Amino acid sequence: MTVMTPKFGMGASVRRKEDAAFITGRGRYTDDFLPEGTLHLYVVRSPVAKASFSITSVEEAQAAPGVHLVLTGSDVAHLKDLRSGAMQKQPDGTRAPTRDIPILCRDRVQYVGDAVALVVAESRAQAQDAAELIEIDFEDEEAIASTAAALSEDSPLVWPELGSNRAFLYHVGDKEKSDAAFEKADRVTRIQFVNNRLVCNYMEPRAALAEWRSDENRFVLTTGSQGVHSMRGILCKTFGIDPENLRVITPDVGGGFGPKTFVYREYAMVMEAAKRLGRPVKWTGDRNEHFMTDAQGRDNVVTAEMAMDSEGRFLGLRIDLTANMGAYISQFGPFIPFVGVSMSTGVYDIRALDVTINGVYTNTCPVDAYRGAGRPEAAFLLEKLVDACARDLGIGRDEIRRRNFIRPEQFPYRTQTGRLYDVGEFEGHMNKCMQNAGWATFEERLETSRRNGKLRGIGMATYVEACAFAGSEPAHVRLNDDGSVTLLIGTQSNGQGHATAYAQFVADKLNIDIDRITVRQGDTDELASGGGTGGSRSIPLGGVSAARAGEDLAEKIRKLAADELEASVDDIELFGGAARIVGTDRAVDFSAIAKAAKAPEDLEGFGEFVQEEATYPNGTHICEVEIDPETGRTQVVAYWIVDDFGATVNPILLAGQVHGGVAQGLGQALTEDTVYSEDGQLITASFMDYAMPRADDLPFIHFETRNVPSTTNAMGIKGAGEAGTIGATPAVLNAVTDALYHAYGITHIDMPTTPSRVWEAIRQARKAA
Repeated sequence: MTVMTPKFGMGASVRRKEDAAFITGRGRYTDDFLPEGTLHLYVVRSPVAKASFSITSVEEAQAAPGVHLVLTGSDVAHLKDLRSGAMQKQPDGTRAPTRDIPILCRDRVQYVGDAVALVVAESRAQAQDAAELIEIDFEDEEAIASTAAALSEDSPLVWPELGSNRAFLYHVGDKEKSDAAFEKADRVTRIQFVNNRLVCNYMEPRAALAEWRSDENRFVLTTGSQGVHSMRGILCKTFGIDPENLRVITPDVGGGFGPKTFVYREYAMVMEAAKRLGRPVKWTGDRNEHFMTDAQGRDNVVTAEMAMDSEGRFLGLRIDLTANMGAYISQFGPFIPFVGVSMSTGVYDIRALDVTINGVYTNTCPVDAYRGAGRPEAAFLLEKLVDACARDLGIGRDEIRRRNFIRPEQFPYRTQTGRLYDVGEFEGHMNKCMQNAGWATFEERLETSRRNGKLRGIGMATYVEACAFAGSEPAHVRLNDDGSVTLLIGTQSNGQGHATAYAQFVADKLNIDIDRITVRQGDTDELASGGGTGGSRSIPLGGVSAARAGEDLAEKIRKLAADELEASVDDIELFGGAARIVGTDRAVDFSAIAKAAKAPEDLEGFGEFVQEEATYPNGTHICEVEIDPETGRTQVVAYWIVDDFGATVNPILLAGQVHGGVAQGLGQALTEDTVYSEDGQLITASFMDYAMPRADDLPFIHFETRNVPSTTNAMGIKGAGEAGTIGATPAVLNAVTDALYHAYGITHIDMPTTPSRVWEAIRQARKAA
């Protein structure tokens, strides 16, 4: 039987309808908005990582050309600090106190870039010039920037009143059960490593524009975000106002990856300044500010041990994880290692688990969710450890995985952290990926590289992640007078292609061209609530709701058409923007139907899918690398993926998401590292020092799916937005380690595996030999 792929519906490879505007310069980003009379805000930031300070004079700055306003911490004391509500319970049942982010620091700074004062002027240049005239006395104190050293007895304290740099202590698992597993183990493999800190580096730096509408007694804030409703909620708490007194608008967004979810202090600053001055106030961050102040990702120091029997079957897993929170607790910061640890056992049938998480303060930029938000850290830990187990036992890396995979007949499977996996065929996608990659013939390619004086390695990662967490994202559609359709939904596109994907769901139900469908997001005035974009939730939750809203509207259109055509509803079909009686040429177009409606609700559809459990996408990534031992340079020569996303909505959009995730995961493995000096100075504060992956670092990526439909999602869909990052980092690192192990017996190298780091590891191995 031939299966026809619909032109616009589920499974169709529809090209992104939003791209024409982007590639012709017609995108509208926050910095493109400039209402008449707009003033510009500049933030005075701390040049030191830890100090007490006093501002002795602002008069000269206030008198500078073009300056309208100078504010310090005491001037905004009425604004509440930005507080996280993400602390989890500690073993004693308590929740640790937070250290919240002040809008402007009052008498202490805690990291380089901490906000000290603000200046508003006619231009950014005038505001920046005036900022240099503010007299500030800093009394430097000893700082701590090292994650590994944060809990050392002699480390300086970020918050002395806490008596320690520990921000929180979590425990997950059953220690007694794990201890018993380790006591009976025939073999224990142990690893230690650093999961390096990353700067997200979206293409569009953050910006914010605030207007005070005195006649409406409310603010209007325009800013790039990953969801306007959560942003409104937090800012309303900061200002002590009701939601109707703040409208938040998000136009086009040039990348989010997690950090654009959060409310930053600059948003409150422009709002406060706009109200005081009665004019629009705008702040646009530059790339250096992004490096210093936007929430950063990862930064864990980990020790992990696996207990095994004589056949290499996993009996128990112990993890000791130190997670850097930075100087303050960011919005979801404490939740990131916690949710990551919930995926500790991955695709393996491990029956005992003992995890300790120490969150620590350091004098660095706060750390929060970055693409994958804890799950990449968990997958990296486990897949690096599994490779080490295989080396210790002298068995194949694929074989040790086969022996320990959760088998299809074991589903639904409850993990030791309480996660409930609904379905999975892990060995199936591993075998397929190995076949695609030519795993069995790798030795031939290795020998060719050796003859050419190069090292060669192949690495794999088999992963599962949790995403599209329990919840819902309602969708509203309406038929317009011109016969077009508008969809309203509370997620937020940051470049993923929502305008195309959502339109596909609706077009499938209404049988119209997706160009006749407009997707609207990012305005709290247009939609009362919304969950925003994050955790790969938009399509699994919002897409199903959009389909249901389309069904609801389709039924209403058929009823209206039946009245107009004097026919039975059952005889009406929708086709090409019109409704017609089946088997005849009697039809009425959508425009006429819209005009014939007697009430607005007759033209409105609503859909909401409430999901009770997360989805669990999974897959296998295989990476092959070649290394020049004389320079240490690593080249990724080939990359293969076989993923299980349950069901594919749009193959082109899906491949784009996976490719982007691989680029970010590869960047962490090979090039990216956020480096602070011992005294807390950010060394990698620009693209001159922070090595983003480039086009020539990436190979052609062979990507395919081997889908097993989710049973927790109404359409079988599993989230896909973060999966590429989760699988890529361990696959690349395992390939580099494999190359070094084949040639020199090197079993460990920390990320990023830069040429200098690889070269030094080879030099030390040669010296030891």
